[in-house]
Amino acid sequence: MTMSTTRQLPDTSATAIRPVKLAHVVLRVSNLERSRDWYLKVLEARVAFGNEMLSFLTYDDEHHRIGLIARPDVGHEGDAHTGLEHIAFTYDSLGELLATYRRLRALDIQPYWCINHGPTISLYYKDPDGHRLELQHDVFESAEEVAGFFASGAYEENFMGVVFDPEEMVRRFEAGEALDEITRRRSLGEGETPWSMFVP
Repeated sequence: MTMSTTRQLPDTSATAIRPVKLAHVVLRVSNLERSRDWYLKVLEARVAFGNEMLSFLTYDDEHHRIGLIARPDVGHEGDAHTGLEHIAFTYDSLGELLATYRRLRALDIQPYWCINHGPTISLYYKDPDGHRLELQHDVFESAEEVAGFFASGAYEENFMGVVFDPEEMVRRFEAGEALDEITRRRSLGEGETPWSMFVP
């Protein structure tokens, strides 16, 4: 494990830390092929990654702007079978994302799902009405790096990601561990599947 000098999270009391962009919207759909084709035509987009259950579409340098999920048994109690899955906001650095986690934790706002998707480190929250919000940091610096990750087969093997403990990630960050070590996604363990990482 490579260690460097220690580092501090940004001071959220000194300045407001805001997302740098609205990253993507994910929709649950009733017919994946039909919805994918519609969005491809309307947005003149391309498929960044897809399988029989989901499709990620992009039209610019973002790894995906629209996500479509069609697995019928993946829903949340009380939700419609189709509709908005979640809204994602990107932070400029891992430190800013983790500082935001710490600020929200102090306000008793806790993530319900913390997952290293591979291309992103993501913290999922629920608003008072149950709408889902993803706060994320992009692991890769370019769309080409994300395309390489997809092409490597790593996402085909595990399109969900791997859950992590945010407190442990904060400790590793503040201890000065190399960022590529902190954000590297581990492989699934014996008996684990992508869906065993899913938290509804």
